[in-house]
Amino acid sequence: MSEHPRTEPATPGATLATAGAAAPATATAPATAPATATATATATATGRAHAAEAARRDREDPLAGTRERFVVDAADDPNGTVYLDGNSLGALPRGVPARMADVIEREWGRDRINSWSDNHWWTAPERIGDRVGALVGAAPGQVVVGDSTSVNVLKAVVAGVRLARGAEGAEPAGADAGPAGGRDEILVDVSTFPTDGYIAESAARLTGCALRAVPAEAIATEATPRTALALVNHVDYRTGRLHDLPGTTAALHAVGAVAVWDLCHSAGALPVDLDAHGVDLAVGCTYKYLNGGPGAPAYLYVAARHQPRFDSPLPGWNSHADPFAMAGAYAPADGAVRGRVGTPDILSMLALESALDAWQGVSVESVRAKSLDLADFFLTCVAAYVPAGAVETLTPAAHAERGSQVALRCADAGEVTERLLARGVVIDYRRPDVLRFGFTPLYTGYADVERAAWALGEVLSAA
Repeated sequence: MSEHPRTEPATPGATLATAGAAAPATATAPATAPATATATATATATGRAHAAEAARRDREDPLAGTRERFVVDAADDPNGTVYLDGNSLGALPRGVPARMADVIEREWGRDRINSWSDNHWWTAPERIGDRVGALVGAAPGQVVVGDSTSVNVLKAVVAGVRLARGAEGAEPAGADAGPAGGRDEILVDVSTFPTDGYIAESAARLTGCALRAVPAEAIATEATPRTALALVNHVDYRTGRLHDLPGTTAALHAVGAVAVWDLCHSAGALPVDLDAHGVDLAVGCTYKYLNGGPGAPAYLYVAARHQPRFDSPLPGWNSHADPFAMAGAYAPADGAVRGRVGTPDILSMLALESALDAWQGVSVESVRAKSLDLADFFLTCVAAYVPAGAVETLTPAAHAERGSQVALRCADAGEVTERLLARGVVIDYRRPDVLRFGFTPLYTGYADVERAAWALGEVLSAA
């Protein structure tokens, strides 16, 4: 791309309508790849007051070295792309192409059918599931990788209703007609990602339940003894608001209901601690913060205590206790294998397995600390560079209420997104007026977010 224009934004001091600002996390160890002094001097000369601070933070960032594990432009390349859309599609980990070439040329090309055993294709859903589980606080044997998030939502919600009914003896597990006065309600958060709402509505019809949409923060108080289950997004995909997983789960359990969490915007971005908080069931995708690639398989978490009674509405041959017996009657396997359906999508699954190598030596806690600091710094830069009143911050300022993105309300969000792209800054938007800036700390640096804020100021100053 050509050199980006360097015009001074007019009237600094954007309106940041947030509440309860929290102190930013701080870096604790030296990093490996500082931006050049020349780039910093040039930026400072053009009025970018926070460019030098961004360079300092990048030098001191303990996660700076992980950027080299991904195919992204160098932080100090003025013509490079700033990629802040990892909350939609994660960047390509450098090890994946070579691994996929080996899978295609050797495992598929030469070993062919023997790869199901010799190269351990058959056990990939559970093996990779354990690696995903480690990132969401799940002990081994509780996560299975496969299918899409939508399919896994259907499994989780229908099976969850059956668990709730069977637990109190009102009906045997597997029954789908709610008893009079029994658990006949499914709650879903009113701002849920659309597919969750669509699938929950279908699951309600399948189980004889009524579907009721309430604000996510109200689910804890809206749940009653009639509630079978609540399906909640851990992080709101539009605003980046982090919902109260521990408190909501405990409140649901207090009335005998099952908690199902959608982790699409939290897994790989912040600690989830499924086991520690007693979550019953969870689903999530792997192409965002886990960098599994487009179409990467999703996953299903079934808490160990529920596995003996987990009754999937999609009992495929892969989840049979003896799949190659080709029996006429279905008998479920033990463990999280019950969450499988059909033949695994091996190519994308093994790409995900390779992508997870980028997490080697990295803790989710360190990623979370940097994520919060990146967002705080970005908002500081926005306040300095963007014209007053041009944007409104929708993401909570309080760290305990924030995921790993910042959402800004802005007029003409689609056009603004395109104009940012022309300046080498990749974000996305949600209609009609929400700009989303995603922070993926394994490869996002402070210079990236400072440059994005500056570009936003340029665009909005010219509007």
